[in-house]
Amino acid sequence: MLFDFTSLPPLDQYKLLASTVVPRPIAWVVTINPAGRLNAAPFSFFNVFGAGPPILCIGIGARKPGDAKDTGENIRATGEFVVNLVGQRNAEAMNVTAIEFGPEVDELAEAGLTTLPSTKIRPPRIAESPVAMECRLHSVMEFGPDRAMVIGEVLAMHVRDDSVLDAGRCHIDTPKLDLIGRMHGGGWYATTTERFDMKRIAVEDWRTG
Repeated sequence: MLFDFTSLPPLDQYKLLASTVVPRPIAWVVTINPAGRLNAAPFSFFNVFGAGPPILCIGIGARKPGDAKDTGENIRATGEFVVNLVGQRNAEAMNVTAIEFGPEVDELAEAGLTTLPSTKIRPPRIAESPVAMECRLHSVMEFGPDRAMVIGEVLAMHVRDDSVLDAGRCHIDTPKLDLIGRMHGGGWYATTTERFDMKRIAVEDWRTG
């Protein structure tokens, strides 16, 4: 079945992308506005895009046309944000922060979450998250009034102590983080407990069979 994206409305484009590009990691983003009010929200159009410099990108839409999300507005205003990752034990709290509260509501308080200070930027990190990345805004790519891509540079990372195998060698016990990913539809998520090991094949090994 061919789906011609050049003739599909945005909602149908979203349905197809969100139901096939899975699972997607979740950026649980904490920002602070110029007046000092905290905001937290999850975004699953997110990933890292290399190191040296360490870059990550987040796709941020609007609640409705012309109504920008607080996260994007705060990042544009301050140039700082924290990307927390979501463990399975954080799933319900993350879902609370996805509620479309008004800008006057502290989503972290509503979800019963606590914060810890960041080391290089003003927004705090979520204490309950297994991984938190302090980020400085690199740039924003605008794709119209309803969609933008935030590009950030990672300045510091916090990893829960019990998931660090060897700090000196930067070895992390990834399965112990117990992260979740976003799947399709209204409320489907995936865990990272089902895995299989498949080594990359060297050219010499492939040629020799």
